[in-house]
Amino acid sequence: MTDTAPSILLIYTGGTIGMIENPETGALESFNFDHLLKFVPELKRFNYHINTYSFDPPIDSSDMEPYHWARLVRIVERNYGQYDGFVILHGTDTMAYTASAMSFMLENLSKPVILTGSQLPMGMLRTDGKENLITAIELAAAKNADGSAAVPEVCIYFEKDLMRGNRTTKINAEKFNAFKSFNYPCLGHSAIDIQIKPERIRRPDPLRPLKAHYLFDTNVVVLTLFPGIQESIITSVFRLQGLKAVVMKTFGSGNAPQKPWLIRLIKEATARGVVVVNITQCQSGSVEMERYETGRQLLEAGVISGYDSTPECALTKLMFLLGHDLPPEEVRRLMATNLAGEITIDA
Repeated sequence: MTDTAPSILLIYTGGTIGMIENPETGALESFNFDHLLKFVPELKRFNYHINTYSFDPPIDSSDMEPYHWARLVRIVERNYGQYDGFVILHGTDTMAYTASAMSFMLENLSKPVILTGSQLPMGMLRTDGKENLITAIELAAAKNADGSAAVPEVCIYFEKDLMRGNRTTKINAEKFNAFKSFNYPCLGHSAIDIQIKPERIRRPDPLRPLKAHYLFDTNVVVLTLFPGIQESIITSVFRLQGLKAVVMKTFGSGNAPQKPWLIRLIKEATARGVVVVNITQCQSGSVEMERYETGRQLLEAGVISGYDSTPECALTKLMFLLGHDLPPEEVRRLMATNLAGEITIDA
């Protein structure tokens, strides 16, 4: 008889979910994921084949860099034919950056890649890690009636919500509901049953294989505008040596102070080939530079819309596109293109 049990690869990068408290010092230390069943014996009840891979040493999520994203993508690519889905255990601080980056790096993904973690270590009595891990594994194994993956996307699952990875932002450092997708509805929820919303999920092209990407260029900066910001600060940012792109966080629907020096500096930068992307400082909503004069000035200066992109997504998408050595005009065009469900573009 053919074994049809789903196969899941569990990848531990580091983070709170994989830590236990040292009884002598009280410090949090990483535990060996070979002993996973000891801490989560419920996994034995799954009729799944679950294998584990651990970063050695584990990486604190604040130390995550494009090198580690590439390492994760390489693990997925090399094991793509052997597993039905992948679960990545990751620290919460930069999880949304990793999920956003991987959504672009794994082009035409047809299997689930679910990132999760926890606010409390797995070994603690009230940990949220168990439920997050168990449900993430179930989601990675879930299939449609035709045998295709139910969630063929890079997602974050946290505190009962399944979210598209490149739409997700960390919103809370203390509560269990640490992540939210403000501008795109959740792909699913877990309650008594796991409810997946198929109409919200992107589907791969069945005629194309997975294409993995690994190149990034980190010559980018995030510039947050604020009342009273000085010309010297903007000047120093736009004239940074080697700068290729700026994610500019503006007010409301994409507005900036009507300062002649600001528009002049932006025009000079865009003329040099620096890509300037406008996203709103608001957690919810989209940039509409045509709405007010203050936004139209930015548009005329060469600033492009980031639509309703999260800061994490705008930044990683820019780094991804720049890494492929594309000319500035092509980067601008692709920033205004919905590549992986990351932005909403009105018809």
